[in-house]
Amino acid sequence: MAWIVLIVSGVLEAVWATALAASGGFRKPKPTLLFVVALAASMAGLAWAMTDLPTGTAYAVWVGIGATLTVVWGFLTGQDRVNVARVLLLTLLVGSVVGLKAVS
Repeated sequence: MAWIVLIVSGVLEAVWATALAASGGFRKPKPTLLFVVALAASMAGLAWAMTDLPTGTAYAVWVGIGATLTVVWGFLTGQDRVNVARVLLLTLLVGSVVGLKAVS
């Protein structure tokens, strides 16, 4: 169960990071509200998952999921450039997250 909560929390990390960028310095109310809610839920989930998982593993997986999804969102929206090196590095990051789960 801790792994499921951690994965959902990692997804919420990408949500709050994207909402933060869209908030325009907290001047836009809807993205700002989404940022606050997603941030609180993401942190709460990470904290809960850390009660069963090692801190380093949980944090690395949480950041890896959030970072990967945030970059992929940037690719899909045209805010980030897609190139072979970035895709290979993201693949390596995802592989590292899966590897952490596999050796836990």
